Amino acid sequence: MRRREFIAILGGAATWPGSARAQQAQKINRIGILTPAPSDQTPIFAAFRQGLREHGYIEGQNTRIEFRSARGDSSLLPKLAADLASLPVDVIVTDGAAAARAAKEATQRIPIVMGTSGADPINLGLAQVWRGQEVTSPV
Repeated sequence: MRRREFIAILGGAATWPGSARAQQAQKINRIGILTPAPSDQTPIFAAFRQGLREHGYIEGQNTRIEFRSARGDSSLLPKLAADLASLPVDVIVTDGAAAARAAKEATQRIPIVMGTSGADPINLGLAQVWRGQEVTSPV
């Protein structure tokens, strides 16, 4: 083996542990989805996953989706929301006003994104109006 080959191999071996640690240290984004829908096999969830992929959030690589479905029984939403909050997830995405309300009751520290809903989140008490530096409560 020539000297240059030896130095190249040695240099590569020296940097390998650092690059392996960098790959292991990559944060896994955990997204909780809370819905009254019967499953995650709907067009809206397919579009959501596609949007995540387009922005570099690859399920199974750097993103994990924790899906909780009430399977049509909205009375299960509070328990499912509490389950998501206990994991913990980085954000809870809700499908509808009932799921958003359950998520808000389950946590004050995890951001909640209210997805599809025909309801006004401010009038429901799920959001606040921001005016400059001042926060005005809807109640």
